[in-house]
Amino acid sequence: MKLQNVLPTDIEKRSMEIIAEELGEVKLDEEKLSIIKRVIHTSADFDYVRTLHFSEDAVQKALEALKNGATIVTDTNMARAGINKAGMDKLGCKAVCYMSDADVASQAKIDGSTRAAACMEKACLIEGPVIIAIGNAPTALVRLDELIKAGKIKPELIIGVPVGFVNVVEAKELIMQAGVPYIVARGRKGGSNVAAAICNALIYKLTR
Repeated sequence: MKLQNVLPTDIEKRSMEIIAEELGEVKLDEEKLSIIKRVIHTSADFDYVRTLHFSEDAVQKALEALKNGATIVTDTNMARAGINKAGMDKLGCKAVCYMSDADVASQAKIDGSTRAAACMEKACLIEGPVIIAIGNAPTALVRLDELIKAGKIKPELIIGVPVGFVNVVEAKELIMQAGVPYIVARGRKGGSNVAAAICNALIYKLTR
Protein backbone atom coordinates (compact mmCIF):
# COMPACT_ATOMS: atom_id res chain seq x y z
CA MET A 1 0.00 0.00 0.00
CA LYS A 2 1.41 3.38 -1.04
CA LEU A 3 0.91 6.27 1.37
CA GLN A 4 -0.25 9.58 -0.04
CA ASN A 5 2.17 12.47 0.35
CA VAL A 6 -0.16 15.14 1.71
CA LEU A 7 0.99 18.31 3.45
CA PRO A 8 -0.56 18.90 6.90
CA THR A 9 -2.31 22.02 5.59
CA ASP A 10 -3.93 20.00 2.80
CA ILE A 11 -5.19 17.03 4.85
CA GLU A 12 -8.67 18.45 5.42
CA LYS A 13 -9.03 19.44 1.77
CA ARG A 14 -7.96 15.98 0.59
CA SER A 15 -10.27 14.33 3.12
CA MET A 16 -13.22 16.31 1.78
CA GLU A 17 -12.27 15.32 -1.78
CA ILE A 18 -12.25 11.64 -0.79
CA ILE A 19 -15.64 12.03 0.90
CA ALA A 20 -17.05 13.67 -2.24
CA GLU A 21 -15.62 10.86 -4.38
CA GLU A 22 -17.12 8.16 -2.17
CA LEU A 23 -20.50 9.87 -2.07
CA GLY A 24 -20.50 9.44 -5.83
CA GLU A 25 -23.95 9.89 -7.31
CA VAL A 26 -25.68 10.46 -3.97
CA LYS A 27 -27.84 13.56 -4.32
CA LEU A 28 -27.88 15.83 -1.28
CA ASP A 29 -29.45 19.20 -0.64
CA GLU A 30 -26.70 21.79 -1.21
CA GLU A 31 -27.61 23.65 1.99
CA LYS A 32 -27.11 20.49 4.05
CA LEU A 33 -24.19 19.02 2.10
CA SER A 34 -21.37 20.81 3.95
CA ILE A 35 -22.84 19.78 7.31
CA ILE A 36 -23.18 16.12 6.35
CA LYS A 37 -19.67 16.10 4.88
CA ARG A 38 -18.27 17.70 8.04
CA VAL A 39 -19.90 14.99 10.18
CA ILE A 40 -18.54 12.26 7.90
CA HIS A 41 -15.11 13.92 8.07
CA THR A 42 -15.27 13.80 11.87
CA SER A 43 -16.64 10.27 12.19
CA ALA A 44 -15.58 8.47 8.96
CA ASP A 45 -19.15 7.14 8.98
CA PHE A 46 -21.19 7.46 5.79
CA ASP A 47 -24.36 6.30 7.58
CA TYR A 48 -24.96 9.97 8.44
CA VAL A 49 -25.96 10.56 4.82
CA ARG A 50 -29.24 8.79 5.61
CA THR A 51 -29.59 9.27 9.37
CA LEU A 52 -28.97 13.01 9.69
CA HIS A 53 -32.36 14.74 9.50
CA PHE A 54 -33.07 18.46 9.23
CA SER A 55 -36.31 20.29 9.98
CA GLU A 56 -37.49 22.79 7.40
CA ASP A 57 -35.25 25.90 7.29
CA ALA A 58 -33.14 24.58 10.21
CA VAL A 59 -29.87 25.62 8.61
CA GLN A 60 -31.07 29.11 7.70
CA LYS A 61 -32.51 29.71 11.17
CA ALA A 62 -29.27 28.53 12.78
CA LEU A 63 -27.21 30.86 10.59
CA GLU A 64 -29.43 33.80 11.52
CA ALA A 65 -28.97 32.95 15.19
CA LEU A 66 -25.20 32.85 14.79
CA LYS A 67 -25.23 36.19 12.98
CA ASN A 68 -27.09 37.57 16.01
CA GLY A 69 -24.52 36.40 18.55
CA ALA A 70 -26.03 33.10 19.65
CA THR A 71 -24.95 31.18 22.72
CA ILE A 72 -24.33 27.49 22.01
CA VAL A 73 -25.09 25.27 25.00
CA THR A 74 -23.45 21.84 24.98
CA ASP A 75 -23.96 18.87 27.28
CA THR A 76 -20.24 18.02 27.49
CA ASN A 77 -17.07 20.05 27.85
CA MET A 78 -15.64 17.91 25.05
CA ALA A 79 -18.25 19.25 22.62
CA ARG A 80 -17.72 22.82 23.83
CA ALA A 81 -13.95 22.50 23.38
CA GLY A 82 -14.45 21.12 19.87
CA ILE A 83 -16.36 24.17 18.63
CA ASN A 84 -14.10 26.50 16.64
CA LYS A 85 -13.30 29.42 18.93
CA ALA A 86 -11.86 31.67 16.22
CA GLY A 87 -15.05 31.34 14.21
CA MET A 88 -17.17 31.99 17.27
CA ASP A 89 -15.16 35.12 18.07
CA LYS A 90 -15.65 36.42 14.52
CA LEU A 91 -19.41 36.08 14.93
CA GLY A 92 -19.57 37.42 18.48
CA CYS A 93 -20.93 34.10 19.72
CA LYS A 94 -19.94 31.89 22.64
CA ALA A 95 -20.16 28.25 23.64
CA VAL A 96 -20.94 27.18 27.20
CA CYS A 97 -21.26 23.95 29.14
CA TYR A 98 -22.78 23.91 32.60
CA MET A 99 -22.06 20.29 33.50
CA SER A 100 -19.34 21.17 36.04
CA ASP A 101 -21.23 24.06 37.66
CA ALA A 102 -21.92 23.64 41.38
CA ASP A 103 -25.47 25.00 41.10
CA VAL A 104 -26.27 22.47 38.36
CA ALA A 105 -24.96 19.59 40.48
CA SER A 106 -27.02 20.83 43.43
CA GLN A 107 -30.19 21.21 41.37
CA ALA A 108 -29.81 17.75 39.85
CA LYS A 109 -29.48 16.26 43.35
CA ILE A 110 -32.59 18.11 44.57
CA ASP A 111 -34.61 17.04 41.51
CA GLY A 112 -33.27 13.50 41.43
CA SER A 113 -32.35 14.09 37.80
CA THR A 114 -29.16 14.16 35.75
CA ARG A 115 -26.82 17.12 35.51
CA ALA A 116 -27.54 17.24 31.79
CA ALA A 117 -31.23 17.79 32.50
CA ALA A 118 -30.40 20.50 35.05
CA CYS A 119 -28.18 22.18 32.45
CA MET A 120 -31.22 22.64 30.21
CA GLU A 121 -33.00 24.45 33.07
CA LYS A 122 -30.02 26.79 33.45
CA ALA A 123 -30.06 27.42 29.69
CA CYS A 124 -33.53 28.96 30.12
CA LEU A 125 -31.83 31.94 31.80
CA ILE A 126 -29.70 32.86 28.78
CA GLU A 127 -30.57 36.11 27.06
CA GLY A 128 -30.53 36.27 23.26
CA PRO A 129 -30.62 33.44 20.71
CA VAL A 130 -29.73 29.96 21.94
CA ILE A 131 -28.56 26.87 20.08
CA ILE A 132 -28.58 23.61 22.05
CA ALA A 133 -26.04 20.95 20.99
CA ILE A 134 -26.52 17.56 22.66
CA GLY A 135 -24.06 14.78 21.83
CA ASN A 136 -24.14 12.62 24.93
CA ALA A 137 -27.20 12.82 27.18
CA PRO A 138 -30.70 11.86 26.01
CA THR A 139 -32.00 13.11 29.37
CA ALA A 140 -31.07 16.62 28.23
CA LEU A 141 -33.34 16.25 25.20
CA VAL A 142 -36.20 14.88 27.30
CA ARG A 143 -35.98 17.78 29.77
CA LEU A 144 -35.60 20.24 26.91
CA ASP A 145 -38.84 18.97 25.38
CA GLU A 146 -40.60 19.53 28.72
CA LEU A 147 -39.21 23.06 29.03
CA ILE A 148 -40.26 23.92 25.47
CA LYS A 149 -43.79 22.68 26.16
CA ALA A 150 -43.85 24.78 29.35
CA GLY A 151 -42.85 27.89 27.38
CA LYS A 152 -39.63 28.33 29.34
CA ILE A 153 -37.24 28.10 26.39
CA LYS A 154 -37.41 28.26 22.61
CA PRO A 155 -34.04 27.39 21.03
CA GLU A 156 -33.24 28.66 17.55
CA LEU A 157 -31.88 25.17 16.85
CA ILE A 158 -31.55 21.85 18.66
CA ILE A 159 -28.71 19.61 17.56
CA GLY A 160 -29.81 16.23 18.87
CA VAL A 161 -27.08 13.65 18.35
CA PRO A 162 -26.58 11.74 21.63
CA VAL A 163 -24.91 8.36 21.26
CA GLY A 164 -25.89 5.20 23.13
CA PHE A 165 -28.54 2.59 23.81
CA VAL A 166 -30.85 3.72 26.63
CA ASN A 167 -33.59 6.18 25.58
CA VAL A 168 -31.36 7.59 22.84
CA VAL A 169 -33.56 6.73 19.87
CA GLU A 170 -36.73 7.75 21.71
CA ALA A 171 -35.33 11.10 22.91
CA LYS A 172 -34.28 12.02 19.38
CA GLU A 173 -37.72 11.20 18.00
CA LEU A 174 -39.26 13.26 20.80
CA ILE A 175 -37.26 16.34 19.94
CA MET A 176 -38.26 16.05 16.28
CA GLN A 177 -41.85 16.67 17.42
CA ALA A 178 -41.03 19.57 19.76
CA GLY A 179 -41.95 22.31 17.30
CA VAL A 180 -38.51 23.96 17.09
CA PRO A 181 -35.81 23.72 14.38
CA TYR A 182 -33.62 20.63 14.69
CA ILE A 183 -30.75 18.67 13.23
CA VAL A 184 -31.04 15.11 14.54
CA ALA A 185 -29.07 11.93 13.91
CA ARG A 186 -31.78 9.29 14.06
CA GLY A 187 -30.79 5.98 15.61
CA ARG A 188 -28.09 5.16 18.13
CA LYS A 189 -25.12 6.94 16.58
CA GLY A 190 -23.82 10.38 17.45
CA GLY A 191 -21.50 11.80 20.07
CA SER A 192 -19.90 15.00 21.33
CA ASN A 193 -17.59 15.09 18.30
CA VAL A 194 -20.58 14.95 15.98
CA ALA A 195 -22.36 17.74 17.87
CA ALA A 196 -19.25 19.92 17.61
CA ALA A 197 -18.84 19.07 13.92
CA ILE A 198 -22.36 20.27 13.15
CA CYS A 199 -21.74 23.50 15.04
CA ASN A 200 -18.49 24.03 13.16
CA ALA A 201 -20.08 23.35 9.79
CA LEU A 202 -22.63 26.08 10.51
CA ILE A 203 -19.94 28.48 11.75
CA TYR A 204 -17.76 27.84 8.67
CA LYS A 205 -20.65 28.72 6.39
CA LEU A 206 -20.40 32.28 7.76
CA THR A 207 -16.67 32.63 8.41
CA ARG A 208 -14.81 30.82 5.62
